[in-house]
Amino acid sequence: MRVHFIAIGGSAMHNLAIAMCKKGYTVTGSDDEIFEPARSRLASYHLLPEAEGWFSEKLNPQFDAVILGMHARADNSELLRAQELGLKIFSYPEFLYEQSKNKKRIVIGGSHGKTTITAMILHVLNYHHVDTDYMVGAQLEGFDVMVKLSEDAKYMVIEGDEYLTSPIDRRPKFHVYKPDIALISGIAWDHKNVFPTFDNYVEQFRIFANLISPGGTLIYCADDPEVKLVAEDCRNNIKKIPYLLPDYTVKDGITSINYELRITNYEQLSTINHQPSTIPLQIFGRHNLLNLNGARLVCNELGITDEMFFQAISSFKGASKRLELIAKNKSTAIFKDFAHSPSKLKATTRAVKEQFTDKTLVACMELHTFSSLSSDFLPQYDGAMNDADVAIVYFSPHALALKKLPSLTIEQVKQAFNRKDLQIFTDSSALKDYLLAMDWTNKNLLMMSSGNFDGLDLAELSREIIPG
Repeated sequence: MRVHFIAIGGSAMHNLAIAMCKKGYTVTGSDDEIFEPARSRLASYHLLPEAEGWFSEKLNPQFDAVILGMHARADNSELLRAQELGLKIFSYPEFLYEQSKNKKRIVIGGSHGKTTITAMILHVLNYHHVDTDYMVGAQLEGFDVMVKLSEDAKYMVIEGDEYLTSPIDRRPKFHVYKPDIALISGIAWDHKNVFPTFDNYVEQFRIFANLISPGGTLIYCADDPEVKLVAEDCRNNIKKIPYLLPDYTVKDGITSINYELRITNYEQLSTINHQPSTIPLQIFGRHNLLNLNGARLVCNELGITDEMFFQAISSFKGASKRLELIAKNKSTAIFKDFAHSPSKLKATTRAVKEQFTDKTLVACMELHTFSSLSSDFLPQYDGAMNDADVAIVYFSPHALALKKLPSLTIEQVKQAFNRKDLQIFTDSSALKDYLLAMDWTNKNLLMMSSGNFDGLDLAELSREIIPG
């Protein structure tokens, strides 16, 4: 097959392009800007376009499919040419569905935790040599690409994003996949530019749950009242499995699950012993333990026993940019996290503070998304960083201008977070100087953003805070 990607440089798109290349397809693509690591990764597979920009002359009747990314606009010249030629045009999720419609599809949805849960499931399946196709939104240790498509794999595990499918398809992505097994981890209003009200946002999850195939399974976090309502209102010709926080302990900076392992006596098959067990983890945080329990139940549905799950999960180190440790010494640890929404900030700051109760937590987040920079959404951040001992918010006036949003004042942000001692910066150099001037004895630093603090090099900052 010959496939052309419009906006090949996107995080998801370039991974799909590589997956299709590895599957033996002839792949071409275009984009008007391609950044690292997509640029190097595409180049390594000889998929990097010769020049940046849109070139309608690349399209001809010989293409079997065109895949349209969200970065392109509805009036994109290559898209218009493909439509004129009558070529098959797929959005990213539509193409994933086409590639997996004969497999059992497991779709992980939720406002938060979906990348981590997907990563946990893939780690466990990989540990036990269960072949599966997948799409996940972060680079995982032990996995070459973020998308794998094959002919033989029985399962397809998909991280189900609720954002729009494409410039010409306004459905949320996770409405396209038609899951056999679905998980909903949590519901907290996000993407205000697409879902203007909370009720409208919740409705997308109701639709998702009702798209589960008859006889399929919904696994849901019963700790979240909105998720619980969605599950209870969902139709009854599917299996519904709730999950809650597992029993755990934190000791000497290590979180362990307290679990009762079932030990079978194979000489007397009728005898089953229950043996309490403590399973140390490399991850931490209440939200990650909820994620773990959801992942366990999904794996159960795929034939992985609890014993097999815990054997594998003890070596799981987390997904990229999800409470990722950048540097540490005996006195200080520095983490980065993708957190940007109010619920994610609360969960992540609480996790680090609970794990290191004897250390001062300095937490810094960037207002970067359309929702977070909207003055009428800002009040959702009330109390979002209360678990931090020192709370810092960064936002860029340039980002507001790019998103064509009204300017924000420092006082607006301070009132929204409802914290009088909140430190606010609008210049990344000033933020860096402030952090470097601190005495980092017995302190941890948590940097949270879906952006990059206007080019602040976190690796370099970490080396300056923790030399050597």
